[in-house]
Amino acid sequence: MLTLSPLPPLTWGRLLTAWTPNPGVLVAVTALGVAYGLGVRRLRRRDVGRGGVVWPAGRVWWFLAGLGSILLVTVSAVGVYAGSLFWDRAVQNITLLMITPMFLALGAPLTLLRTVLPAPAVRAASRVLHSKAARALSFPVVVTAALIAPLFVLYLTPLYAASLQSAAVGGVVGVGLVAAGFLYFWTRFRIDPTPRADPYLLTMAISVAEVIFDGVLGLILWLGPLLAPHYYQALHRGWGPDLRLDQIIGAGVLWIGGDLAGLPFLAVVVTRMMREDQRHAAAIDAELDTLDACAEAAAPSPNAPLPTQPRLWWEDHPELAQRFRHSGAIVSANGTPHGSTHHRDQGPRP
Repeated sequence: MLTLSPLPPLTWGRLLTAWTPNPGVLVAVTALGVAYGLGVRRLRRRDVGRGGVVWPAGRVWWFLAGLGSILLVTVSAVGVYAGSLFWDRAVQNITLLMITPMFLALGAPLTLLRTVLPAPAVRAASRVLHSKAARALSFPVVVTAALIAPLFVLYLTPLYAASLQSAAVGGVVGVGLVAAGFLYFWTRFRIDPTPRADPYLLTMAISVAEVIFDGVLGLILWLGPLLAPHYYQALHRGWGPDLRLDQIIGAGVLWIGGDLAGLPFLAVVVTRMMREDQRHAAAIDAELDTLDACAEAAAPSPNAPLPTQPRLWWEDHPELAQRFRHSGAIVSANGTPHGSTHHRDQGPRP
């Protein structure tokens, strides 16, 4: 994938025309695209036959954009010069970590996979999804570390030099960046089913920590020692920025690029939070309407006869009942005699 032979200077023309064949990337991207397309096709055929809702076209475009971003930073000029320029490699890494997985997560591939798998496989996947291990893996602190830690590990350990010198190590690093980013965006967007349902406000708070750590890494690379100096010196580029300036530009890419990539992420989170609030409000309104309808159904009709008043205690007393029957008075519940002209203070005659 990368070569130690010096490359011609990077110009605007080569930026548009230079490309490098990468069979591994091409096979992986093609396989993912075909699998996603076949899943959508099968789902749409089934939904049309049942009169259901088709798979949203927006999800298809987001997933294709994610696959396109992989090709953009691996087989285009970005991939060609990623082994020669520190800042170009930084563009590749930040794209694979922040841009590609965000687009893939917006495509809801796990939901699509669940809808086309057979029922036994869906039940098995559901058990795994709701397991304690999955809940622990998707805990907010864990997924935040999964997004922040990879770049620190890559740039502050010998792994960076190894990824430059070995195509295999570089490929593993790229896959790891996409996987770490997808874990984060999958659990934060909650478009696909997730083990946890943390509030979106917590996700927005986590984004503040990401901005801080992006700045910390940028300052370390800006002010710290050169990374893989022997590798870059052996290239004998003879063009472009010197090693220090190249690393400073790369530090800015990782710092500012990571923050800029977070803007569409926040826009998606805010949009989904508003839609969730609307769904909750609609559910509450529907529940209140149901309660009102039940109350109206249980209310007595205006033409219904009034319920009979309960008997008073003295009506069942043998002596008092006999005395009142002799007096010909029937006393109501409030003590007022009915059927008699005697006032209440006169009482029955002995």
